[in-house]
Amino acid sequence: MSLENVKIVELNAENWYDCCELEVSTEQKEYMEPNAVSIAQSKFETSLKPYAIYVADEIVGFLMYNSVQEELDGYWIYRIMVDKKFQGKGIGKAATKLMILEMAKLPDAKKIVVGYHPENLGAHNLYSSLGFIDNGDRFGKEMAVIKNV
Repeated sequence: MSLENVKIVELNAENWYDCCELEVSTEQKEYMEPNAVSIAQSKFETSLKPYAIYVADEIVGFLMYNSVQEELDGYWIYRIMVDKKFQGKGIGKAATKLMILEMAKLPDAKKIVVGYHPENLGAHNLYSSLGFIDNGDRFGKEMAVIKNV
């Protein structure tokens, strides 16, 4: 599988249901809302931007970010997931890089923030590898890490 074939496509009438059928591994389920919940949320919070992650023509994941600045004066990543059948191949990292490029185009984009449970080592390793820094910010049970853009 070539990571050059990874792309993100805005959610639409043709791909939303396929995103609902994607699943994370059993261990990850406690850290993540189902994609159907995120998609529904995006219909009521219209600043949320949902995307399907593709490898070539196959949907393999889902991501979503907010196009309005929030806490810590940053734009927040809300979701990033890769289906359990496609994990461990660098797809999540490639898709997150593409999402960061999109988010960097937002008005006055200086910081991108993501929150995750401290025990979610997969998320920790992903965001650390992309230059996100833990400044000690906590929101409930989640830690928030920041990347300057």
